[in-house]
Amino acid sequence: MRLVLPRSRFAILGLFFVINLVSFALLRIALLVKQWADIDTPIVQVLYAFVMGVIYDSAFYAYLLIPFTLYLVVMPHRWYGHSISKMISAIVFLISLYGLFFLILAEWTFWDEFGVRLNFIAVDYLIYTHEVVQNIIESYPLGKLLTGVFVITVSVFWIVRHHFAVTFQNEETFSRRIKIAGFLFLLPIVSYFSIHRTTYQFSQNTYLNEIAANGGYQFFSAFRNNELNYRQFYRLADDAQLSQKIKTQLSVTNESLYDIKRQITADEPEKKLNIILITVESLSADYLTKFGNKNKITPFMDNWFQDGALFTNFYATGTRTIRGLEALTLSIPPTAGQSIVKRPDNERLFNLGHVLQERGYDTAFLYGGMGYFDNMNAFYEGNGYRIVDQNQFTSEEVTFKNAWGVSDDIIFNRTIKEADNDFSQDKPFFFQIMTTTNHRPYSYPEGKIDIPSGKSREGAVKYTDYAIQEFIKTAKTKPWFDNTIFVMVADHCAGSARKTDLPVDKYHIPLFIYSPKHVPVVENTTLSSQIDVAPTLLGLLNLRYESQFYGQDILKTAPEKGRALISNYQKLGLFKDNKLVYLSPQQKIDVVDDPMGEHHSVAPETQTDLVNDVMSYYQSADYIWTHRLSRY
Repeated sequence: MRLVLPRSRFAILGLFFVINLVSFALLRIALLVKQWADIDTPIVQVLYAFVMGVIYDSAFYAYLLIPFTLYLVVMPHRWYGHSISKMISAIVFLISLYGLFFLILAEWTFWDEFGVRLNFIAVDYLIYTHEVVQNIIESYPLGKLLTGVFVITVSVFWIVRHHFAVTFQNEETFSRRIKIAGFLFLLPIVSYFSIHRTTYQFSQNTYLNEIAANGGYQFFSAFRNNELNYRQFYRLADDAQLSQKIKTQLSVTNESLYDIKRQITADEPEKKLNIILITVESLSADYLTKFGNKNKITPFMDNWFQDGALFTNFYATGTRTIRGLEALTLSIPPTAGQSIVKRPDNERLFNLGHVLQERGYDTAFLYGGMGYFDNMNAFYEGNGYRIVDQNQFTSEEVTFKNAWGVSDDIIFNRTIKEADNDFSQDKPFFFQIMTTTNHRPYSYPEGKIDIPSGKSREGAVKYTDYAIQEFIKTAKTKPWFDNTIFVMVADHCAGSARKTDLPVDKYHIPLFIYSPKHVPVVENTTLSSQIDVAPTLLGLLNLRYESQFYGQDILKTAPEKGRALISNYQKLGLFKDNKLVYLSPQQKIDVVDDPMGEHHSVAPETQTDLVNDVMSYYQSADYIWTHRLSRY
């Protein structure tokens, strides 16, 4: 069937719209095939996802055509039909086609990494072009991919060249152009008021929702809404009641609204022990033999875990590095939208380092990359930490680096030097380390392990395991070793995409605390999460302090009182008593029974206590943040 376009200059927009719809439909088919094993929904929902997709594609295009519509309205026909104008239009059309197909490619690679369409993560990555671009160059055959996009662009243009030429053959009056433009300008207005950024979330299957979405639309929506107003978008309850509930959970006795300050006591004398907290990039629990992995890619950790306190029912609070750092440092529930690490006015917050600084500790944040990434340096400096990042390494120290920074062995070697220096000055230290190797492009020095560099995440995990082994081996030779607590925890899992909104199993990470002289060998099964690390470590030191932490000392918590806070950008969850309850924008509350197994939905009104629990955590945290209560 031959495509017949009306003889109007605006037909060029219709031509490009058709190409958009076809291209995004093909992408959806490809994503559907890729995730077909996870799409366990009726076929009618799959068809509805494609209908919803057309709506979002149209909305995205409606916004996109605004500047082109303006151009077509104001350009007089004698200029529009000129050869120079035709040439400019052809170039713009080609660039637009290339941009479309590049977007399709970006969507595919982003899905391959995160299991979702373009979202707020892509927005964040725009800020850090050096790391992101270098990572892409090191991870993908970029030259071949961009050449392929160019070939597709030229081919499509060649196919539609006659339809493109037709759009220059009609002489339209200005009044007619105004009428057509008025209709076209109406489309983005209708889209703005009728399509919400979460309208595509019609199914219980998250993959199907993402297939229905449009990555370009989601990207710009996230750009506009990177921080969610909790009291505008989430279900609220009475502040006085929730304040009392969270205080009961945290054993707080004061009367002020949402004031969670309380005194932490200890029965034994304080211990002035050093702490080295290693946060490993993307170390999912299922990479470890202890949690079922059969590939033996963590041989050192598998043995090491038998020599200290291993927490086997432990969960990340989020899906990004800054979420993990936020929870480990501040011991607060994850906030809706952007992490506090990246928000303005985030200095002098009550934090783990501050408690130790008051006792004379040297507190430092050590990162193998450039600490401006994700605002890490500014956050930690603003909260009293000393910074050691790639800028502080000498050329002799940097024997290997990739897009994200130096390999893990280098940051560990620098940690040894920092510890030696503090020990020589008789100064206790708290070092918070963030590794980088277990991240695409998964490259590391050759010859250390039996998996070639840059081939797989399994290789990156095994190299991190090797680097930790060498670090502990060296630390054992140091005079400060016996008085040091070593902590290893992940920042988040390697991936969190699943067919459910908050897949609890994809937040499962290891926590291990090691100090042969001070930490007994134990396997702790109490349900807990990253916000519990700070009070647990301070509990090992028997510190007496005024706490503003939400977390609890896991070693002193009864198993029946265990719980974990988990979240993504919009969903704010509480995992407790084998039920998951989570809050979503538009005042939604969902309760899931057996989220690690059969995953049955439960009516929220039948789980009043659990619903009030989750609201008490997140509504109080929002109040404390917005009213600047958590300060020192």
